Amino acid sequence: MREVLLLCWRDTGHPQGGGSERYLEHVGAGLAAQGVAVTLRTAAYPGAPRTEMRDGVRISRAGGRLTVYPRALAAIVAGRWGVGPLAGMRPDAVVDTQNGIPFFARLVTRAPVTVLVHHCHREQWPVAGRVMARLGWFLESRVSPRVHRSAQYLTVSLPSADELVALGVDRDRVAVVRNGVDELPAGLATGDAGTRADVPTLAVLSRLVPHKQIEDAIDVVARLRVERPALRLDVVGGGWWEDRLRARARSRGVADAVTFHGHVSERRKHEILSRAWVHVLPSRKEGWGLAVVEAAQHGVPTVGYRHSRGLTDSVVDGVTGALVGDEWLARASDVDELTDAVRDLIDDDRRRRQLGEKARDRAEEFSWAQCADAVASVLRDRADGTVVAGLVTGDPVDRVENRALPTPRSPRPRG
Repeated sequence: MREVLLLCWRDTGHPQGGGSERYLEHVGAGLAAQGVAVTLRTAAYPGAPRTEMRDGVRISRAGGRLTVYPRALAAIVAGRWGVGPLAGMRPDAVVDTQNGIPFFARLVTRAPVTVLVHHCHREQWPVAGRVMARLGWFLESRVSPRVHRSAQYLTVSLPSADELVALGVDRDRVAVVRNGVDELPAGLATGDAGTRADVPTLAVLSRLVPHKQIEDAIDVVARLRVERPALRLDVVGGGWWEDRLRARARSRGVADAVTFHGHVSERRKHEILSRAWVHVLPSRKEGWGLAVVEAAQHGVPTVGYRHSRGLTDSVVDGVTGALVGDEWLARASDVDELTDAVRDLIDDDRRRRQLGEKARDRAEEFSWAQCADAVASVLRDRADGTVVAGLVTGDPVDRVENRALPTPRSPRPRG
């Protein structure tokens, strides 16, 4: 495999970039380290150059939130004729990232296309407005599975694979490669009794957008602070929903207990995590939950919702953290259960440490090098005409291909 084209609506430098973008860029860097020429085509944003090299990956930017899609397709077509930013590209593989909507690169390229899906967006589409929500879900749930009916699919967790199967994607075309995790900054102390805050401290590591439901974490603080007045919440991350969250903290009377750190350096992020007692991730939907593993590196267990789906893979309930609520549906009682779970961990030092150490042990199983190797193996097999299914790892000894994934117990309706 000589050349690979990656398509994604954002890169990690984008103000709204997140975990899915980190996944793709780490994969690209891993491929580049193996001698593959890698190009990432993505959207432009203020202050970003149209072209740059990062970790061996050539990044080409153009278009905005919606126009990134047609402009990428036009660049692919033009590149075949030797003009434009992708001039001369003859990729052996194309990764089409479906963040709700794919690029539909299969329509304009002869290269084998692998569709990367972190999770389905049914629960998130309403934020886009009534018309866009209906159109987006139609494209994601109906059009994309038909256009890509013979394509290789790649996702990041077993629950996300189940979601794709529920949309009509053949299980034997869905490969699962879990996220890696960055190494801790050099010289930084990992979380232990010596780094923990003196008072009960919760952490949320997330983009600040509606579907992450950080309001629920703020509500937990408001409920528990009555009996534990020293309780604190550190919110790490930024996003366009921040003003709403600050208003929520004020309205709940806990503005002085909630610190919004915004975007911080890697070192500062890990310093904050190392002080936390419990990591709370009340997201409505996750593909995997990279923040879970980053907190686990410091021996911090995560509490979240089962209906987020991805957390049922990244959190081993009762072993590395706690999951609450119904498996499929958000309920009015969710915040009650979330509050109870957080309270139990705050009050039970022994159990909290046990879950945290199990989480730390599991975090050691993941690396971006292993992730990149596994994705590279999927792309190479696809380029050779073979589709891959099941959990795939980067370790040749542990690598599992064509293994049937468990059938969902109660798949959600497609409509």
